[in-house]
Amino acid sequence: MKTTEILEKTVKDALVKTGIELLNKNPEENIYRLFALIKKAIRKDEDNLTKIEEVEKLYKTNPKVHELVINIIKDSNRKCKNKFFANFFGNAVWYGMPKRKKILNERNVKIPFTILISPSMRCNLKCRGCYAASYSKNDDIPEKEVDRIIKEARDLGIYFFVILGGEPFINDYMMNIYKKYSDCMFVPFSNGTLFNEKLADKIKELGNVLPMFSVEGFEEETDRRRGKGVFNLVMNAMKLLKDRGVLFGISTAVSRYNINKVTSDEFIDMLIEKGAKMGWYFIFMPVGKEPDVNLMLTPEQRIYLGERIREMRNTKPYFVIDFFNDAPYVGGCIAGKYYCHINSKEDVEPCIFAHFSVDNLKGKKLEDVFNSNFFREIRHRQPYNSNLLLPCMMIDNTDEIRSIAEKTGARPTDEGAEMMLQDLEFQKKLDKISQEFKPYAQKAWEESFKSKGNYDMSKG
Repeated sequence: MKTTEILEKTVKDALVKTGIELLNKNPEENIYRLFALIKKAIRKDEDNLTKIEEVEKLYKTNPKVHELVINIIKDSNRKCKNKFFANFFGNAVWYGMPKRKKILNERNVKIPFTILISPSMRCNLKCRGCYAASYSKNDDIPEKEVDRIIKEARDLGIYFFVILGGEPFINDYMMNIYKKYSDCMFVPFSNGTLFNEKLADKIKELGNVLPMFSVEGFEEETDRRRGKGVFNLVMNAMKLLKDRGVLFGISTAVSRYNINKVTSDEFIDMLIEKGAKMGWYFIFMPVGKEPDVNLMLTPEQRIYLGERIREMRNTKPYFVIDFFNDAPYVGGCIAGKYYCHINSKEDVEPCIFAHFSVDNLKGKKLEDVFNSNFFREIRHRQPYNSNLLLPCMMIDNTDEIRSIAEKTGARPTDEGAEMMLQDLEFQKKLDKISQEFKPYAQKAWEESFKSKGNYDMSKG
């Protein structure tokens, strides 16, 4: 480690330690002191300073954001709270950014903020429309290889990892990974059915694991797709973590049949009462072995979801993200730029929904993959549309994925992706869906966003 990096880390560690002490003593009063200390420490870092000022403004002006932050601090056990502050804000956001920027400036390689990785596609459930349960243990990424990938990523300045699958808790060895890389934040997206007292205790002890539980709605909606009794198992998992002061959130796939339930006050209030502090909404995407466009949101529903999410942020002490409708805030599509996905075969894909790849990590370095023509081409074309409510290259700008694949030689990594490139009837369906959504997106873009978005971030 060079002298400048040592100094940066020393300053960061000192501020994180001070911040943790302040938050543990008197969060209501000391959080304002913490903002002041952070701004003073990073006054020469214009990008991060602007972000901190925006967060501070939001905290001061939005009562529900204020309430959420205080709830997180008060409800979380000390180790989870300290790890979240140190690993996410201290390492991933602050310390990791200059490391990633340095690589970009010196070697012209864009390092993403986070990596999504599926160590295994195995799952203990057999949900309708999902094929994960058909995989065997032989399809898993070996522990040593996962270790190598996380180490390489960390050396590049990545300290935030989303663990997918399959069911991420089906692989016991991931607990070893979480423990070894204790300065990183790990967010497993889980079905919640494997949770018991022992697992909950391990997560509490680690402190750097923030589970996201997949819920389709209430008991009827969740059990209809995932199996009888699953909803109650998820509720039990939430209770186990809430009782231990472990931070957790919710992940919801929104289809045209459950959108009203999963956006209702009743549903959100129930999750808040159970202890959830955040939620991710993903619109149903036509991917996998049997992609079904009939489950996709109608144009009206997709716009409504965005409106409802923005309303929730002002009325609920609950941090919620709409992966598609929030695109204007982050410059459109962020796949291949701010994040990527590594599947269980070690194919590197730009997105968990974009099952296309040029490189496999077996015997190859992460940095070389990020520098590939495939990822460069994706970043060069982003945003794919001046209307940032049309962010996706697969369902909004359908010519893009075909053109990118043809130019870079990207190959599909599952049947649904292959259909996007080869099946003319499926292409026509997606083209029709894309065209039907455009006038709705244009109206919302003009009325809700005044035709303005974060174009600077789109070229980040």
